[in-house]
Amino acid sequence: MTKVKRRAAAAKTPAAAAAAGATPGIPEGRVRAVIDAVLPAVDGGRFPVKRIAGEAIGIEAHCFTDGHDRLRVVLRWHAVGASDEYEVDMRPQANDVWLAEFTPPRAGRYRYTVVAWVDHFESWRHELERRDDPGDIRVALQVGSALIDEAAGRASGSDAAILIEWSAQLRAAAADAGVDGGAQKAMALDAARAGIVARHADRSLAATMALELVADRKRAGFSSWYEMFPRSAGPEPGHHGTFRDVEARLPYLADMGFDVLYFPPIHPIGRINRKGTNNTLVAGPEDVGSPWAIGAAEGGHKDILPQLGTPDDFRRLLTKAREFGIEIALDIAFQCAPDHPYVKAHPQWFKHRPDGSVQYAENPPKKYQDIYPFDFETEDWRALWEELKSILDFWIAQGVKIFRVDNPHTKAFGFWEWVIGAIKRGQPDVIFLAEAFTRPKLMHALAKLGFTQSYTYFTWRNTKQELTDYFTDLALGPGRQYYRPNVWPNTPDILHETLQSGLRPVFTARLVLAATLAANYGIYGPTYELLESAPRESGSEEYRDSEKYQLRHWTIDRPDSLWSLIARMNRIRRENAALQSDGGLYFCRIDNDQLIAYLKIDARSGNVILTVVNLDPHQPQSGWVDLDIDALKLDTEQPYQVHDLLSEQRYIWRGRHNYVMLDPQRAPAHVFRLRRRVRREQDFDYYL
Repeated sequence: MTKVKRRAAAAKTPAAAAAAGATPGIPEGRVRAVIDAVLPAVDGGRFPVKRIAGEAIGIEAHCFTDGHDRLRVVLRWHAVGASDEYEVDMRPQANDVWLAEFTPPRAGRYRYTVVAWVDHFESWRHELERRDDPGDIRVALQVGSALIDEAAGRASGSDAAILIEWSAQLRAAAADAGVDGGAQKAMALDAARAGIVARHADRSLAATMALELVADRKRAGFSSWYEMFPRSAGPEPGHHGTFRDVEARLPYLADMGFDVLYFPPIHPIGRINRKGTNNTLVAGPEDVGSPWAIGAAEGGHKDILPQLGTPDDFRRLLTKAREFGIEIALDIAFQCAPDHPYVKAHPQWFKHRPDGSVQYAENPPKKYQDIYPFDFETEDWRALWEELKSILDFWIAQGVKIFRVDNPHTKAFGFWEWVIGAIKRGQPDVIFLAEAFTRPKLMHALAKLGFTQSYTYFTWRNTKQELTDYFTDLALGPGRQYYRPNVWPNTPDILHETLQSGLRPVFTARLVLAATLAANYGIYGPTYELLESAPRESGSEEYRDSEKYQLRHWTIDRPDSLWSLIARMNRIRRENAALQSDGGLYFCRIDNDQLIAYLKIDARSGNVILTVVNLDPHQPQSGWVDLDIDALKLDTEQPYQVHDLLSEQRYIWRGRHNYVMLDPQRAPAHVFRLRRRVRREQDFDYYL
């Protein structure tokens, strides 16, 4: 890789183009290199692809030219706004495909450009290699001498001197009929001096194609989230929790292995139209309301609910959490309670009914009388956009770098592209998670527009076929270039009917699936580890006595808690690179529809994880797993070990087909690490 100085191309005026011999409206006809495609690309380059800083990205270019001339193709890349640019030659493959890679060193936006041109000097060398006639060789030396002179004119210093001398040698050899043809060719084909010509190639007729990439920090690609309501962290029933109470909960969360702690909105809660327990329309004097009804006399989106603590308490919590390796993620809900200060100060930012009252949020048959949505078609939209951005700026200044955005698909898409782009230009390490359970195209559009991670349909994918189809598409479909899934088995809004059974094997199986299928996953706790399963009513996905509307007190040290399993799963994720990426996912054939099996493979480290899950919470299920021995590079004649990281049991397997049996009451899942036998010493086998 070569570091070069980036030069901005100067646009030619029509007069300048005419003076240079170009015809306005007609492209430069002497450009013979064709760049047919550059991959990866999102919508032809309209949106950037996404990667993780510090990890290499492979670039594929489809380039060719007419005739038999040789083509040269290079990849240039730079951080947007930086003066330094880097260049690497692309390697030719079959069928006019060229490959190269680069590694974005840090979070930020990058531009990568494929540059292709007809390389007349390499074309000349290629032809000369095939010539045998002495007369032809002497003529070819004269042609080569002229090409080297042109390169010398573009060079300077010692490079120019070497090329001038070389050109003179070729002219002299061409004039001397007595010089042996083989010696003439050897002189002309000197590889070292040809490399100097390559450094000073004529690129004036090069074709280019530029695309962009967003590199995010490591946590964008691999994270384990835990959602909790700070107000329910109180040590006593009925006691409103505080940030100091959350501090006391940090060791519990760190021991479980979570690295992102996500809070619902922490702002003052409106009193007008406040909802009561279980979403009743009339609140009692002790009802605390929904945190998503933001704003009251105490302030709005830049303020903290006084019962939780002070701004200093919040900053202290951020610091304490970092000491445990945990980041705090905040919910960003761009909506207002009726008594939010914005409603009085900026009535033009909201829609109004014919009677003059502000239109509250609705999603028929649901009504949210305690929430006013913003009107993104207001004539004062510029001021609205700037104010909403200032909310994000405010919390970033407090030290928050991760935001879970509530219902982004109900706000203008153009706003998200603008605000995320503006934020990440100055703060490229900020992470945005889109909470959008909506139509696929909308979810993908939000990811393209800049959201770092995205919620998924995992909650509603439960059968073997549903899971296989959905995660195959996430891992291998076109969305893999920009859509980073973050999977959740439950949320405060979603208690799926499978969890309403309350069966421990269901909670266990869904946890293992989430933690091994996706690199980013989360749970809403303590409801999950404590197996909370009661719906508000039959057919509802709402929790009964939901924390969205009331304080809850949790006994987190209950003996039936899934705490230890969750801790083990998160440790397995941290210790196995295969589970830290959404790529390398392969579903295995298994002759039982109640069993699902899949591999996660990290090619760089060779780490291989095989997960097998029993989807039947009632009965033991068994079957034969079919592994692709060739893809795994396993010797069919040699045994290999599978180490169950959940139970610590080890098994010796042979060949493609191996038997598994899972009893949901004992162990609904295997998480195997495949270990190859590398040597035998006395009576002991050693595995990697």
